[in-house]
Amino acid sequence: MDFLFSDFLGTPTWMWAVFISLVLGLLALDLGVLHKNSKEIGIRESMLMSTFYIAIGLAFGGWIWYQSGQQSAMEYVTGFVVEKSLAMDNIFIIAMIFSYFAIPRQYQHRVLLWGILGVIVLRGIMIAAGAAIVENFHWVLYLFAAFLVFTGLKMLFSADHDENDLDNNRILKFLKRHLPLTNRLHGEKFFVKEADEKTGKLKTFVTPLFLALVMVEIADLIFAVDSIPAIFAITTDPFIVYTSNIFAILGLRALYFALAALIHRFAYLKYALAAVLVFVGSKIFVADMLGLAKIPPAVSLGVTVAILVTGVVGSLFATRKQAKAVE
Repeated sequence: MDFLFSDFLGTPTWMWAVFISLVLGLLALDLGVLHKNSKEIGIRESMLMSTFYIAIGLAFGGWIWYQSGQQSAMEYVTGFVVEKSLAMDNIFIIAMIFSYFAIPRQYQHRVLLWGILGVIVLRGIMIAAGAAIVENFHWVLYLFAAFLVFTGLKMLFSADHDENDLDNNRILKFLKRHLPLTNRLHGEKFFVKEADEKTGKLKTFVTPLFLALVMVEIADLIFAVDSIPAIFAITTDPFIVYTSNIFAILGLRALYFALAALIHRFAYLKYALAAVLVFVGSKIFVADMLGLAKIPPAVSLGVTVAILVTGVVGSLFATRKQAKAVE
């Protein structure tokens, strides 16, 4: 049992085992108990599930405080908040994908669940690679920081423009040309066997539900390009980076069903997210100018939360008349 107390990526192996066991337990609870059958998830259930996942994520931060100290816990919570906020922006894209493929709400959970499983693996690979690069080439952190500032400014000045046109998406066009596709959904199936029109023989076809899953995974990869440098700008500890990422994403599908119905209320969310990216990126350069190793985690967390709260409250206030009209 000595291997449990040996370090893996700078953290005792048993702490990784606790984290992985908790994640697998949550997925088993979700897939095997709460959502064993396909059904439409309402806003109330979505909010309850999201609150549960947020509570679990914050409780894990408390456990990190107990095991590794206040600084590690503050870095975890900051990473959790940043990743959760960036994941909210991802919800807008996911909603557009489901709308494009006309995926009914009762089948959306299946796509999101398999999407989360893919994210856990892909983020792990990307974070491990990022940790290795940063450990050997510390100056890469400055590239990450500059990239975050650039991305934030770009988002800030293009927040009013919709650049998400799936009809002209090159990846989707490639998939449609090279995959055997059915023209309609077949329940919650990703693949079906049908007679080929040319040969009359049975052939495996891809359903629109699978295309939606592929596009959701691609969307997450694109968003990971922002979120992973953002968390590395907060901490370079692979354990903190990965756990904060995964716990934030685990609740994404739960949060989706509530926020997808309220997207019109978050008019200024993109501006707030842009400001967060600029702040997270620029604080590395500010710390250097002030002669600090890094900006204190408590300051980073406070500023991040303040920006997001301002964006959300400002959005809700600005769209209150629209909400009354809808009611």
